[in-house]
Amino acid sequence: MTTIDTLSHWRLDREADGLAWLTFDRAGSAVNALSADTLAELAVVLDALDAQPPAGLIIRSGKTTGFIVGADVNEFASLDTPEQARALVARGWNLFNRVAALRYPTLALIEGHCLGGGLELALACRCRLVADQPGTSLALPEVMLGIFPGWGGMLRLPRLIGAPAALDMMLTGRGADARRAAALGLADARVPPRLLLAAARQTVLSGKAPRRARGPSAWFRRCTDHWPLKAVIASRARKQIAAKDPQGHYPAAPAIVDIWEKHGGNALQAPALIDRIIASGTARNLLRVFRLQERLKANGKQPGVPPARRVHVVGAGVMGGDIAAWCALKGMTVTLQDQDMARIAPALKRAAALYARRLKDPRLARAAFDRLIPDPAGDGVPLADVVIEAISEQPEAKRALYRALEPRMRADALLATNTSSLPLETLRAGLARPAQLVGIHFFNPVAKMPLVEVVHADGDDGAAQARACAFVGQIDKLALPVKSAPGFLVNAVLAPYMLEAMRSVDEGLAPQAVDAAMVAFGMPMGPLELADTVGLDIARAAGEELAGGAEPPRCLADRLARGELGKKTGQGFYAWRDGKPVKNGAASPGAPPGLARRLIQPLIDATRERVEQGIVADADLADAGVIFGTGFAPFTGGPMHYQGSDRPATAGLAGPAVQ
Repeated sequence: MTTIDTLSHWRLDREADGLAWLTFDRAGSAVNALSADTLAELAVVLDALDAQPPAGLIIRSGKTTGFIVGADVNEFASLDTPEQARALVARGWNLFNRVAALRYPTLALIEGHCLGGGLELALACRCRLVADQPGTSLALPEVMLGIFPGWGGMLRLPRLIGAPAALDMMLTGRGADARRAAALGLADARVPPRLLLAAARQTVLSGKAPRRARGPSAWFRRCTDHWPLKAVIASRARKQIAAKDPQGHYPAAPAIVDIWEKHGGNALQAPALIDRIIASGTARNLLRVFRLQERLKANGKQPGVPPARRVHVVGAGVMGGDIAAWCALKGMTVTLQDQDMARIAPALKRAAALYARRLKDPRLARAAFDRLIPDPAGDGVPLADVVIEAISEQPEAKRALYRALEPRMRADALLATNTSSLPLETLRAGLARPAQLVGIHFFNPVAKMPLVEVVHADGDDGAAQARACAFVGQIDKLALPVKSAPGFLVNAVLAPYMLEAMRSVDEGLAPQAVDAAMVAFGMPMGPLELADTVGLDIARAAGEELAGGAEPPRCLADRLARGELGKKTGQGFYAWRDGKPVKNGAASPGAPPGLARRLIQPLIDATRERVEQGIVADADLADAGVIFGTGFAPFTGGPMHYQGSDRPATAGLAGPAVQ
């Protein structure tokens, strides 16, 4: 039997003035996650505190990796019966209600990630202090796993910050940094890291009530959690959910609204909803996607590889400029080279907009901008840890550039190409150290697309690939190792998908009808809008590389002949205004039944071929690459998984993932 003296995951320290510090340091794990055993030990701690109440309690993390990353997803994945699902919800709900009812002051001291069940525990405390530093993030991202925050988040967050802001957080999974958390009232204060312990002590021992916003806006926020505004807000939320997910692929979002509006945020009062959500194919598949994402993240953690500090990018076009801007955003010193300042200036303008949008704080935005240095002469080459080439897809031009770069680079520097299709074997010709060149293939737009393909060739020793993967992880992207081959993985599977969509246009279908079919299937945008976004000239080049000399679709050839290249020229399959395609109010009629399956099948077939050819290591990684590189409907679990799931769904998360 566990006692206060035999805890494995928590440590309780009492001070002479009556203050108690409770440190969560989950044994055998790099991060803090809430599991059955850690929650059982927390109950033991609360028993001890009931027997001898402290003057106040501060809960903090013993990990450098953050506060609490949420509940242990493995426990969700192992649920087999409705009774187990309800018991899991009840475990956290009852325990955190017990924390909320404590008569002495309680405070959550938050550094780094405070997610899911971790934020629900923090919400059960009277006060929350957050470290005012990059990396602090508070979120309830359960909806992204196909589930809901059942341990008090749906009850306490709307009461604290108002229903509109709370529903936005719960229905999108978006997090709040330290600044936004304080502005919302989610945190009582944001504090410099060096002052956190003293501020926590003073807050708890002061005896003052938690800071709460006052005034008309605060009064209105409190009213949004009560009738009649509650019904109005719920109705609006349901309309927004239906607009984004008209096919109902993601049932957790409407369930969150129902539980908040009709059951006071208590999922235990809606057992049928628990059963349906936890046992759904969507939940199983989104948990699968989460694990695939964690596997890609692990590729970016390469022991013994030193972090890159200086990056040099050659080519200030859309891709090269945005790669450079992203690296500077992530703390690196970046030099950006092109023929003259006139070519670099647009990249700097886009970077400034990115930093203002992402960082909010003008000082941080300025610091990031100062790390991005225009460098027409290439003076940054000898200083760089990583040199990235992002010029046009012309093999001879790239090889000529490498011949000029290689003698000026440090012997231990990494040379990378952002080529989207050219084989490494071709590009390495003439290099003194050919294994030094790897592919680091970003996707457009760089700031939004999480995947980066790390390309290697047969015979490579793996050292350069490991360094490239570590670099990708360092800039918070997902590294997918792929073998050098035309189109690698993502472009190789997208090309036949987009070409099939264009052939359907040649057959008389309207572009909007084609795209509508695929959006209904679950894709983030249709294949023709995607082709317009990528550029029809680039789509043609990719198609030629992979089509074995077949004629391009007539609709593509005609638009190219007219100079209609898509979004960048303002006209392609759609007219583009202010960066968005102009579409009719309703989808064009005429899409035949089964169109979505016809269009997606070439993508599935190409994915299977890439696995069979060894371009990507296994089917799971192929699914991960296609999901995070193309937006393939996550609720399906990926194209390979979807292809093998044409059978009825079974109960429980442990069974085959089917939608």
